[in-house]
This record gives sequence, C-alpha cells and structure tokens, in this order.
Amino acid sequence: MTDSAQRIVFFVSDGTGITAETLGGTLLTQFEGVEFKKITLPFINSTEKARVTVDYINHVSTTETRRPIVFSTTVNDEVRAIIRTASALFLDLFDTYIAPVEAELGIKSSHAQGRAHGMSDHGRYNARIEAMNFSMEHDDGQSVRDLARADVILIAPSRCGKTPTTLYLALQHAVFATNFPLTEDDLESQKLPKALRGFQAKLFGLSSDPERLQQVRSERRPGSKYASLAQCAYELRQAEQLYRRNNIPHLNSANMSIEEIAAMVMQEKGLRR
Repeated sequence: MTDSAQRIVFFVSDGTGITAETLGGTLLTQFEGVEFKKITLPFINSTEKARVTVDYINHVSTTETRRPIVFSTTVNDEVRAIIRTASALFLDLFDTYIAPVEAELGIKSSHAQGRAHGMSDHGRYNARIEAMNFSMEHDDGQSVRDLARADVILIAPSRCGKTPTTLYLALQHAVFATNFPLTEDDLESQKLPKALRGFQAKLFGLSSDPERLQQVRSERRPGSKYASLAQCAYELRQAEQLYRRNNIPHLNSANMSIEEIAAMVMQEKGLRR
C-alpha cells in the first residue's frame, strides 16, 4: 500500500552522514508513491548534541501528521540512547549488523566514530586523491601525458556522461580513469583518436538515446545544430558503429545513474580497488 503524504526522514550520524544517507536512502527507494523530505544531521557525537537533535526532531514531529523516520549510524551508546527517545521511528543501521558480526568474529567492535568515511586508511585516501588528480588532468582529452597509467579510458560523443563517471571512479574507487570525446571527424572516419591508438584494451564506450542526448545538449546550447535530434542520432549511430568495428565494450547510459555506469565499467574491465 502506498502513501502519497510527505514523510520527513532524518539521517543522524556522528560523522559526515554519508553512510546513513546511503544505506537509508537505498531502503527508501523501494517505496514508490511516497515523497520523502530528507534532512541530514551530521557530527552528532556528544550527549549535548544528541539532546538538541531530539528537541529538533520532536519539534518537527509536532508539525507533521505522521511521525518522522530516523536512520542512525551513531556508535556511542549514550548518544544513541538519547536519540531513541525522539518522537520518531528510530532505525539503528549499525545495531542491525554489528551484533551478528561481533558474534561471528568473536570480538567486540571498537565503536569508533567516523570510521566509514574518515582518514583511518591513509593509503586508500591517498590513492583516491592521486586518481582524482589524474582524472582531472586528463579530462576530455586535454592531456595525453602518461596515458599508460590509466586503468580505463571512456570514449563517447559529447554529453554522454564521461566526465562524471571518471570522477566518480577516481574518488570512490581510486581507479585511474580518464575520458576522450569522439569528435565529428572521428565519427565520420570511423577511426579512434590518434592519441588512443595502442590503448584499445583500456577503452570503454558510452552511448545514449537520441532524445535523451538532445535534452541534455539543449540545456547547454539550445537551438543549435549540436543539440538537434538529427545530429544526436547521427553521432550516436556512428559511435556505436565505431565501438563494434574496434571491439570496444560499450553501454547505453541514457537511463543509468553514474554509480550504475561505474559498476558496469568496473565489471567489464575487471577493476577492483
């Protein structure tokens, strides 16, 4: 049964709130027909802050016809006990999983705050920053220096999602990803950009639907040939032919999120970081 009324959702965390948003938000995607107003409350890491948070949630609760929902990833027992008293449905995402893992491993968890997205793993953090610098330097083919370091090179016509995907791969997974645009000359000649020859094993192609590409390009250059449906359809058709001619794996990104595109690229290229 669906509920058309708006529900207030709080993501409460002793850190940045990213874990609470990710886990809680994923669960909420399963409930269609409900409008969720999402509020993130990060760095709730003391009893004083917890009491202020409860007061705020209770105030919001009095203005709503339905009680709020709280997703919590706080690890401090005192803080968690206080937040539980709020006039809301309280869902502790760590409580659900920590106890079974403790039982399986035979040890108690550290209950350390901010571990999920903190600086506890300096090696991984540095790898992500290095990958991000690489992706930004090589974005849209602006540099061909040290391309051999790339784990994957995305190619596609303009506005098919190359840049956000490479940046996500770098920041989230420390993948050395870069991208090259396929120009009209490349598409007409059915030849890869000269700088990419010799790196065919690293290539992955993106495509789209003509209508979707037209919409995206029209936001940038409305009324132009570049954004016309005919031009979009031509470039996509030529790009897919180029991919097939050169045995380049590719996918249609029109209805995919950046996270989904990145996952497909990593799966196809066998990238694990």
